[in-house]
Amino acid sequence: MLFLIELIESVRSFVATGGDVLYFVAVALLLMWILMIERFWFLASVYPKMRDDIISRWDARTDTTSWYAHRIRDTWISEATELLEKNMITIKTLVAMCPMIGLLGTVTGMISVFETMAQQGTGNPRLMASGISMATIPTMAGMVAALSGVFFSSRLDAKVKLAKAKLVDSLPHH
Repeated sequence: MLFLIELIESVRSFVATGGDVLYFVAVALLLMWILMIERFWFLASVYPKMRDDIISRWDARTDTTSWYAHRIRDTWISEATELLEKNMITIKTLVAMCPMIGLLGTVTGMISVFETMAQQGTGNPRLMASGISMATIPTMAGMVAALSGVFFSSRLDAKVKLAKAKLVDSLPHH
């Protein structure tokens, strides 16, 4: 319980130092990870059953060579591909947005620095330091969020492409 209280206090202190833009970074990061975890879960548990069902339906067909059979095969591959690629564009968009949200924090932090300089002058470096940290922390947070997203979304994208290729290979057309 003490650990949880200390964690909450650290996060609160971090947000106070970095500014409210960190909430937007956190929301984008949370949404990105929820979608990526859902996609990994889909690939690990739902898709194998769906793939096996498509393969067994194809193998059960007596006609696999006609034009009509090939359109059915293409339709099944297309439907599976659509389900495999679901939310991938959203994930990639969130990954790309994280650094932009961090840069928004940079701009708001620098505005704070300039306001402090205009009101207090340049003689008090402590007042300017809080604005500078408010400018750099959101940038760092956005970059860290994007880096985690880039790594795992590229792995996820590779798994989706591999799953589609294996499905296509599993449905031979004669």
